[in-house]
Amino acid sequence: MKKIFLAASCIFIAYLSFGQASKTAVAIIPEPVSLIAKQGNFILPKRVLIAAPSQADVRLVTTYLKNKLTTSAGSLVTVKSAFSTPTTIKFTLNTKADTVLGKEGYHLWVTKKGIIIRANEAAGLFYGAQTLIQLLPKQVESNELVTGVKWVVPCVDIKDYPRFAWRGLMLDVSRHFFTKDEVKQYIDQMVRFKFNLLHMHLTDDEGWRVEIKSLPKLTTVGAYNVKKVGEFGRFSAPTPDEPRTYGGFYTQDDIKELVQYGKERFLNIMPEIDVPGHSLAAVASYPELSCTPGADQYQTRSGERMTVDNTLNPSSEKTYDFLDKVITEVAQLFPFGYIHMGGDECNKSYWAKSDSVTALMKRENLTTYEQVQSYFEKRVEKIVEAKGKKFMGWDEIIEGGLGPNAAVMSWRGIQGGITAAKLGHEVVMSPTTFAYLDYMQSDRIMEPHVYATLRLNTTYEFEPVPDSVDAKLILGGQANLWTEQVFNFRQVEYMTWPRGFAIAESVWSPKEKKNWNDFYPRVEKQFARFNEAEIKYAPSMYDPSFTARPDASNQLVVELTNEIPGLDIYYSFDNSYPDRFYPKYTGPLTVPKDATQLRVITYRGKEPIGRMITMPVSELQQRVDRKYGKH
Repeated sequence: MKKIFLAASCIFIAYLSFGQASKTAVAIIPEPVSLIAKQGNFILPKRVLIAAPSQADVRLVTTYLKNKLTTSAGSLVTVKSAFSTPTTIKFTLNTKADTVLGKEGYHLWVTKKGIIIRANEAAGLFYGAQTLIQLLPKQVESNELVTGVKWVVPCVDIKDYPRFAWRGLMLDVSRHFFTKDEVKQYIDQMVRFKFNLLHMHLTDDEGWRVEIKSLPKLTTVGAYNVKKVGEFGRFSAPTPDEPRTYGGFYTQDDIKELVQYGKERFLNIMPEIDVPGHSLAAVASYPELSCTPGADQYQTRSGERMTVDNTLNPSSEKTYDFLDKVITEVAQLFPFGYIHMGGDECNKSYWAKSDSVTALMKRENLTTYEQVQSYFEKRVEKIVEAKGKKFMGWDEIIEGGLGPNAAVMSWRGIQGGITAAKLGHEVVMSPTTFAYLDYMQSDRIMEPHVYATLRLNTTYEFEPVPDSVDAKLILGGQANLWTEQVFNFRQVEYMTWPRGFAIAESVWSPKEKKNWNDFYPRVEKQFARFNEAEIKYAPSMYDPSFTARPDASNQLVVELTNEIPGLDIYYSFDNSYPDRFYPKYTGPLTVPKDATQLRVITYRGKEPIGRMITMPVSELQQRVDRKYGKH
């Protein structure tokens, strides 16, 4: 009896150990709906045979996977439409649709003999291929041939499908221009994690980025500005002698190429033309669009507020003729069903000074400037719909009354989305509280200064569907990367990842499967893969947070907290650089009277994992003063 019990115990322990090992080996983002780890592995042979249907959209999947395996693994990949033996990877489309999988779901089996991916549509096969790539060793992400790697895939049974159809990232290409090739790189990074929408913020005060052939000045004038490098909100005003040569734009052929590039990766691109505010580039190009004389003196933002009128004139027919031309050409360039027309942060103070706007209000019985903007938005909505598209705007378009069919993107928290949904309108959730990728990721002494801080663990709390609304009206969610303080593409990557992982999981994975303690180890696995791909990311989750307060005797006390468990913090006040032989943080620290700085670094065991952070004591004191009202 004892022998039987001992044998059973050994089997149980072995099962648990296998489960632990499998969990470590499989680190997929976003987390699949169902993942069953099996015993054993499949080893990718040197000669890979992919069998798949011959239809065009499936060929996009097989071509993508072939290129991936050829580049890094050096595999000799052959694609055939006829199923033959032995097949390495088999793609199949269901003859009868699996209603659970929908349009983008897939079923992936990895056995010791081969790999099968089944879906209803080619998009599902593509996402199954993305999961397969994450199951392969990290070296598959390399952009160069890698040798000496055993291309092992753990045996699994995965059934997966997205929670939302709208899974997006917004890239602001107006504040700083990013090239066509850089946008392609961004698309490639997005689809790894099953994003399917790139929202391009194409126009703003700093630049107009899309060619409109009927309005050539938008790009000959509006696409260029004076180059400013420094801290946003502190730029000096441009002088007349400074060259306005900084910027760029996408030709219509560029846009067509980007749209096709996205299509080949099952990703749509939504354009945004931001009006009536944020329109200084348009006003600089065509001054008659403004209700303020002299507003065409184009400049960068020199402070937190515009020093000239950056709004379009809602009372002028020239404005609507202009927008009709713009929307006509934009609608032809972008096949996606929605056009985003902005509507945010419109400075209405200039409208209040305009006789023509006052006349409009009297004629249309408008009593507030929010109603004036609503009048504008409803007219623009009709133009958009006349081009066969759906109209979308930021949540400010609610304030004066929503147009009949307007979709709302809620950014000022989720309340705007709740209001719109309760009125029966479609909503995309994109709140600052969870989804603004321009926000600082670590302590402000480590990041370019912007409005607020958004740590990875907070981003991971993003939930697109409030309890009080009809979930069917929530199309999905997205994160937004505004680029006032993002000067180059490497910084775009740094600001997007890993917070983009958290957004991806929030819009794809089942709500009940989200778990921070399971998520961050998978993030670390992705870091290793990004290192292979030479994609930049922020290691901010290893940085501690600093909280300063006075104690009972008014001495300065600082508390340190880690975002992820299991890390040790070592510190110094003596201006030297701490390592693990320095004092370890175990509780609140009283700052020595004459200390000028606190230095900290985080370790995991004997290995440094965090960045060396130097925190000035003066900065800590200022935080105390602000919090407690001291001067």
